[in-house]
Amino acid sequence: MTTIIDARMRLPQELRVRPSYEVPPRQAEQYDRVLDLGRKINEGTLHDLLTTMDGEGIGHAVVHAESEGGESAQALNDALLALLAAHPGRFSGVGAVDLHPLWPTRIATQVATASASGLLGISVQPAFFGLDIDDRALYPMYSRAEELGLVVALHTGVTYSRMHPMRHERPELLDQVACDFPDLKLVACHAGWPWVTELCAVARRHPTVYLEFGGLAPKYVAKAGTGWDALFTMMPNVLREQVLYGSDWPVMHPHRALAEWRQSGLPAAALQALFAGNAARLFGLKPEAFPGDTQ
Repeated sequence: MTTIIDARMRLPQELRVRPSYEVPPRQAEQYDRVLDLGRKINEGTLHDLLTTMDGEGIGHAVVHAESEGGESAQALNDALLALLAAHPGRFSGVGAVDLHPLWPTRIATQVATASASGLLGISVQPAFFGLDIDDRALYPMYSRAEELGLVVALHTGVTYSRMHPMRHERPELLDQVACDFPDLKLVACHAGWPWVTELCAVARRHPTVYLEFGGLAPKYVAKAGTGWDALFTMMPNVLREQVLYGSDWPVMHPHRALAEWRQSGLPAAALQALFAGNAARLFGLKPEAFPGDTQ
């Protein structure tokens, strides 16, 4: 059995740097009510992460250094790189860029720096900064990432921040970016609910678009009538090569997520693509080289 690749985990809390920045209450309050996010993030230690990976057979994880407001992207990226250096083979990294204040040339330069340091992509959440996914100020970032072969991971779908409207993340905006940058690999983090059918159409149009399920309970993805029907129906067939297992640890514990995926009714070939094959291809990873691989 091939080792599992978790395509989306968060940087452990003790490694994050938040200089003089506190999340505004209206951004955080509903996240805490719905996901208990504050507690989970604060309890998400490096020790817990490594123990979880060992216990669940996760041979490799792609850790995202996300900026959600006032954190320094460079500080987050430095912390991420330190994690990679301390645990070679266990982790790959997706870095951050500074979207506030937004200077298009600066974020393009930060993409180049991330690439030169060995990071495999960048993770951005435009809606948290009042930006559409296809805002033209982001285009230098997309262009440089496409040029350098980096993946761009974007928050899509529902956000529980009550400060930022959801309209910034509609699938047609991602479609526009995919049209304008046809060789850029894009990851729709959280898979775009409630616009699932539209996002399936975007992914079907663009083989460069991947859908990732971090922070979601798979049992609801597999349950009819929850709004995930189109995507779940396509996961074993036309979109099988474009879906990624991600936990968004510590938001969704891998023990629960993996168990629910295995109980979802997906055939073995679809689970293998979801758990490892697609992430390995997207990020250029070699699962057979990971620690703990039992292949």
